[in-house]
Amino acid sequence: MQDAHVLLPDALVVLAIVIASRLGDFCSEATIRRLTYLVALLSSTAAGVWFAIQSFDSHQYYFFSRMIVIDSFASVMKAVVSLGVAWLRCLARLFAQISRRSRPVPRRRVPARHVLAARPADHDLGQPLPLLYLGLELMSLSLYAMIALRRDAAQSSEAAMKYYVLGALATGFLLYGISMLYGATGSLELNEVLKAVASGRINDAVLLFGVIFIVAGVAFKMGAVPFHMWVPDVYQGAPTAMTLFVGGGPKIAAFAWGLRFLVMGLLPLAVAWQGMLVILAALSMIVGNITGIVQLNVKRMLAYSAISNMGFVLLGLLAGVVDGKASGAAGAYGSATFYSIVYLVTTTGTFGVIMLLARRDFEADTLEDFKGLNQRSPIFAFVMMVMMFSLAGIPPTVGFYAKLAVLEATVNAGLTWLAVLAVITSLVGAFYYLRIVKLMYFDAPQDTTPISAGACNRTLLALNGVAVLMLGIVPGPLMTVCLQAISDTLPR
Repeated sequence: MQDAHVLLPDALVVLAIVIASRLGDFCSEATIRRLTYLVALLSSTAAGVWFAIQSFDSHQYYFFSRMIVIDSFASVMKAVVSLGVAWLRCLARLFAQISRRSRPVPRRRVPARHVLAARPADHDLGQPLPLLYLGLELMSLSLYAMIALRRDAAQSSEAAMKYYVLGALATGFLLYGISMLYGATGSLELNEVLKAVASGRINDAVLLFGVIFIVAGVAFKMGAVPFHMWVPDVYQGAPTAMTLFVGGGPKIAAFAWGLRFLVMGLLPLAVAWQGMLVILAALSMIVGNITGIVQLNVKRMLAYSAISNMGFVLLGLLAGVVDGKASGAAGAYGSATFYSIVYLVTTTGTFGVIMLLARRDFEADTLEDFKGLNQRSPIFAFVMMVMMFSLAGIPPTVGFYAKLAVLEATVNAGLTWLAVLAVITSLVGAFYYLRIVKLMYFDAPQDTTPISAGACNRTLLALNGVAVLMLGIVPGPLMTVCLQAISDTLPR
């Protein structure tokens, strides 16, 4: 294993998980909280930077009988998720300091679970199908636990139970689909499945049934319609700090899982799964944007926003195949990767504002709570406005460029009608984003309680807002990284 050095950042994160989970055997409760926070923050930051440097290496490395693959796409995804976890830990720590609730969230194991839930971003990028499955389920199990952390809150317990039951159903779909692929191809490795499918000697009916169940499982993890039932309840019921995590990193991991599985293993069946993704993307954009209009709870509204945004990610995923050939694959999959990263950055800032507006026994999660926010905190109002503009796709924010790139790839794939539908539904969805801006800047505040957020909090959120603006003005470098990672990874 002369190239084992590329596994060092993964080993760092695994070591951090072990340390954070065993601190309780040696330290007091107060010490545990401080140390687990530092371990999670430092390990995620160091690993993220390490992964980012590794992403410029175009070689593919295989380890443990091809159970683990390290390539540019894997490194980019791991860098984004690891840095996202580090950013989330900063916000969650500040939230814990300014919002001491009468129903506190147990925080002893939260940082360790954050890091553990993020690990599928690298484990699910291996080659064997069982490893892909185990990586995705490891993420889901961690999320179930985090959503139910506030055990004395009925809403959180209900959300976790719904997520768990529906997640078990999706798990069954995935396992059944994988078993059908194994039965048809006789292999549990993606490369071998790809060769068997490309040979044309496989029973197409069995393969198609397997693909249907796998696509259904991926759609559930991404929260796409009609597998979206858990998303609004989980977003609203979970503590805001947990919603911040659920709404970002795991969706990138699910996208990476779906791209690796469908493109790297089932590309010869692209016409079949492309048709399924067309339906899922169209329904997600329609249902997400129309239903979001009538929501009065901001977290629930953002849940439907997430559903519609996953529709855009699916657009990029399905646009890589034209007439059964992956002629525009790099551009389409690169735009989908770019969009998923942008969504993570934007949703982190959005939930960061919601989280830092909270105080003891109060969560700022209704539209009424945002009235007159500009008068109470101009910085928070500005950051929220930038995030809403980005989600709506208004220039010069990065959301505009991300939507434009996906729409261009969709039109190039010959799906003009789907691109038109995406534009129309985005215009509909812009209503509920701009409604929040109107409430913040043109309505009188109903709550005049001072916002107890210090200079560090405001600086973190301001940096998030600046990042969204700068990526919109200069999107080229990040898009280049995404395109290069896809080009280096696609089957040749």
